[in-house]
Amino acid sequence: MNSSRFPSRLLENAVNEFSRLPGIGRKTALRLALFILKQEKDDVQRFSEAVKALREEIQYCKVCHNLSDDEICEICANPKRDHAQVCVVESIRDVMAIENTQQYKGIYHVLGGVISPMDGIGPDDLSINPLVEKASTGAVSEVIFALSATMEGDTTNFYIYKKLAAFPISVTTIARGVSVGDELEYADEVTLGRSLVNRLPFEKTL
Repeated sequence: MNSSRFPSRLLENAVNEFSRLPGIGRKTALRLALFILKQEKDDVQRFSEAVKALREEIQYCKVCHNLSDDEICEICANPKRDHAQVCVVESIRDVMAIENTQQYKGIYHVLGGVISPMDGIGPDDLSINPLVEKASTGAVSEVIFALSATMEGDTTNFYIYKKLAAFPISVTTIARGVSVGDELEYADEVTLGRSLVNRLPFEKTL
């Protein structure tokens, strides 16, 4: 889309910003910008304030690295959760997927990715050390690996497993009801829930 077709520089600027979002092309960006123009000013104000607050006020939980409005997320702050059971996931979206199954009552540890040398991501780029430190306190009885069933996920599982070998902790992994190569967040809730319930000792998967 040629910029000269825009009747307004302000419209063009808005389209440029919308088109930076993932999966949003220039045509979709234009539709979004024109949609915003048709809304009441109060509605647009609420929208802009929500986006601004998202970027400026949201925090990462000091315990599990999940997104939170406070220093400690609602899951970690909940005394009814089993704090001795830690489910290791790749991303915040995976936490949301598992919570939707309503099958898990422990807490989480969000790595922020998986080990991927091809992408320049090593162990030090992930929140692995805080997990090992948590395990060393003796407060953890089970660590559940719930990473995607990919080569990178398996590599990360094995790396963490070796790091945890010195501690008297049960290390398990979700059952492979989640197909090899699948991203965890795209698994249906029933399959993911069963995979959690039917988890296996990790060493049996090696």
